[in-house]
Formats: sequence, structure tokens, C-alpha cells
Amino acid sequence: MNIEALRKFCLSLPAATEDIKWGADLCFSVGGKMFCVTSMEGPLKISFKVPDEDFEELAAQEGFIPAPYMARAKWVLLTDTSAVKPKELQVYIRQSYELIKSKLTKKLRKELSLE
Repeated sequence: MNIEALRKFCLSLPAATEDIKWGADLCFSVGGKMFCVTSMEGPLKISFKVPDEDFEELAAQEGFIPAPYMARAKWVLLTDTSAVKPKELQVYIRQSYELIKSKLTKKLRKELSLE
């Protein structure tokens, strides 16, 4: 997956937005909360949230590490995109989106037409 395919997928999710943080990181959010982050400078590395119970196992897999600064919140960093198939990566990102969306207030989810 390249950065344009990642952008297209992330922005296809309901109420997803993008912005640039920390100078060179492309961040995808829902309700103002990040669900996926990638550096705009190569090579492509992608961070996303995973379920608490999956964090240790996934962070230990080839191509993954605990995400710097975000591991305490159960985020992983995919350091080698060839370690997963594009469809598998989409599943991880959609799962991250759903985890973040579920933490939004009911009022905000309604405002964003996510209810």
C-alpha cells in the first residue's frame, strides 16, 4: 500500500478527516481523535490502535513494533508494509477507526451521523 491508497481508504471511512501534525505526519481522525498516522516522508510507516488483548502479540510480529509515544495507548507501528497484505492492513485500520469511534461521546457520534 502506498500513501495515496492509504489516504483514499482512510478518507472513505465515515466522518474521517485528515491533517498534518508535528510537521510531517499525516494524521487521520474521527471526531478529532486520531485513528491512523503515517509519515509523509518515505519509507511508508503506519501507526494505528489495536485492541488491548491483541497489542502484545501484534507488536512482536515481524514488521511491527510498539508505536513510539503511543504504545501505552495500545498503538503499533507497521515498519514494513510488505509484512501485511493490503486487505489485512485495511482490516487493521478499520478496526482502529472503530475503536476510536466507540470512545467518542454519544452526542458527538450523533453530530457526525455515526449513530
